[in-house]
Amino acid sequence: MRKQIAAANWKMNLTFQEAEKLLDDILDAGIKLTDHQEVLFAVPYPYLLMTRSEVEEEPNYHGAAQNCYHKSAGSYTGEVSAEMLHSIGINYCIIGHSERREFFNETNSMLMDKVNLCLENHVIPVFCCGESLPVRDAGRQNDFVASQLSGSLFHLPADKIKMIMIAYEPIWAIGTGKTASSAQAQEMHHFLRSVLADQYGTAIADEIPILYGGSVKANNAKELFSCTDVDGGLVGGASLIAQDFIEIITALK
Repeated sequence: MRKQIAAANWKMNLTFQEAEKLLDDILDAGIKLTDHQEVLFAVPYPYLLMTRSEVEEEPNYHGAAQNCYHKSAGSYTGEVSAEMLHSIGINYCIIGHSERREFFNETNSMLMDKVNLCLENHVIPVFCCGESLPVRDAGRQNDFVASQLSGSLFHLPADKIKMIMIAYEPIWAIGTGKTASSAQAQEMHHFLRSVLADQYGTAIADEIPILYGGSVKANNAKELFSCTDVDGGLVGGASLIAQDFIEIITALK
């Protein structure tokens, strides 16, 4: 069975004390993960060492970064490299979140560099893709997300692409008043897997986890995760509420 992942993306939220308490509350639930399940906590940079320390004795629980820079080192004040992440025991990193693409003008080419640097430094990328409302309304969503994958990932050989996690974000359904159904989530995840299969073959495509990043909540996680091609979620707001994220973890297949 493919990896099933509940990934918390805390974004720029919580003080250190609040973050520590939230982690403690979630871990105190004592959820034992199976071999094919993982929980990631993508926390702000200042909390990475604390998070690693909190989860290092918990099988299949991991700290993750929310971003890294697209250069390996140099005069880039305020940036953090993939090598730095690996050096402190952080081996997962979100790459290309829709907010990074929109607010920081990250391009497919830049994200390709980030993916390469992560893999070179033994950091697993959680690569985000997804379309905006105008793209969805124009019916161009398939071509758009396929171009995001091809522009940032398809230079990788088969043995490297198998290390990637993908997260699909229906940007058009986040904060717009529109709702993405579980059927729409499954449809896009199936399409993404077919794009991977066309490039790398069905066997490899079937190994790659594809997470859903469209407002996953405690009350819809089980339905979403039951979809054949949905392998868990990249969770924003609900991951900041201990009981909600506990329920999301327990909804994993």
